[in-house]
Amino acid sequence: MADTTTHDPIILPEDEVARICADLIRIESTNFGDGSGPGERKAAEYVMAELTEVGLDPVLLESAPGRASVMVRIEGSDPSRPGLAVHGHLDVVPANAADWQVDPFSAEERDGCIWGRGAVDMKDMDAMILANVRHLARSGTRPARTTTFAFFADEEAGGSFGAHWVVANHPEWFEGVTEAISEVGGYSVTVPSVETGEPTRAYLLQTSEKGLAWLRLHARGRAGHGSVPNDENAVVRLAEAITRIDAHVWPREYIASVRQLLDGLSRLTGTSYAGDDLTRLLDHIGGAAGFVKGSLQDTANFTMLDSGYKHNVIPQSASASLDCRFLPGHEDDLMATIRELAGEFVEVEVLHRDIALDTPFSGDLVDAMKRSLLTEDPGACVLPYCLSGGTDNKALKTLGITGYGFAPLRLPADLDFAPMFHGIDERVPLESLTFGARVLGTFLDLA
Repeated sequence: MADTTTHDPIILPEDEVARICADLIRIESTNFGDGSGPGERKAAEYVMAELTEVGLDPVLLESAPGRASVMVRIEGSDPSRPGLAVHGHLDVVPANAADWQVDPFSAEERDGCIWGRGAVDMKDMDAMILANVRHLARSGTRPARTTTFAFFADEEAGGSFGAHWVVANHPEWFEGVTEAISEVGGYSVTVPSVETGEPTRAYLLQTSEKGLAWLRLHARGRAGHGSVPNDENAVVRLAEAITRIDAHVWPREYIASVRQLLDGLSRLTGTSYAGDDLTRLLDHIGGAAGFVKGSLQDTANFTMLDSGYKHNVIPQSASASLDCRFLPGHEDDLMATIRELAGEFVEVEVLHRDIALDTPFSGDLVDAMKRSLLTEDPGACVLPYCLSGGTDNKALKTLGITGYGFAPLRLPADLDFAPMFHGIDERVPLESLTFGARVLGTFLDLA
């Protein structure tokens, strides 16, 4: 007699990761950094609905009206092991639609990619996490370790309303957690292999990240009529400070993760490097070279200016925003250098500071990340690198949690991926999403 029992089809993470990514992109969660954006609440409610649909009991934590994070924990198959955190952020940086080929919040599919703000940073990884959590719940399986899954608010403005707030106000979510993974690592670059003579993929696993200091420079002077000579012009004093800071040559230092990356690329490609000349070596990794160049020394970049209110009035003040990133152990030296270069007429205000991270490229968790990548792409290699930006792993570090960047993506060789972080025409290949969903599932089983 034939079996007429109907069975629900098995839905794997790779089956729905693209849908979830597109859904999240269509929910505008722009973070302007001044509290004026729409907030993350609608994106957080979407995540809550996706989790409750499969029988989980997530918690929404709101640090301020509209600033919402989502937390859920799944017990591991071996409760005796230390816990793991897997986290993403739901906010995105602003996007000027006039600059884009598509509506940045349309999640349009084109050329095999999903386009939109957050496709790279980091609703792609949010979707991979969410698809895997849903699969765990539906199938009744458990990750290897008890795992806290977090979807944070406010990462793009330093995490004061997101990860830092959750860590300070609800540390119980991370009780027993020793390690974490999040964004900006695990993606591939295609480089020539000296051994095979063929292109090969190298996956860049983030083990370190620079610290940050968001500063505001305020020049003071004497107000006056625009027709009268003025040797205390605040605009000029600010301009002189900007010129000094911009002209400063920051000393180069190769921290361990940077040296390991350069040496690994050199062995892989057969391209030697000597001294400070990295041009030929870094040419092999295309747009990812920008992140690497940013990790070779401290940096200070001006991003905004503000002064004056009428063409014929010399203002008594002028201000500029300065984005500083420092290598591990360099924070005090960087701040002293900025204050010295700013000069006696310019005040340096600290708006936000956060720590640098430096983690070894070794241990069981790193091995699990490597194995999960090489299971899907056995001919590849995995190398460490230092992120010139920052992630919510900084907040978790205050609880003693060691964080890595691991958002696995196998990327086409001709896709200039890294410059799309905070760039225009942000997009992620559909095949890369499904690859990442599979790798993350394997990782959760191995970790």
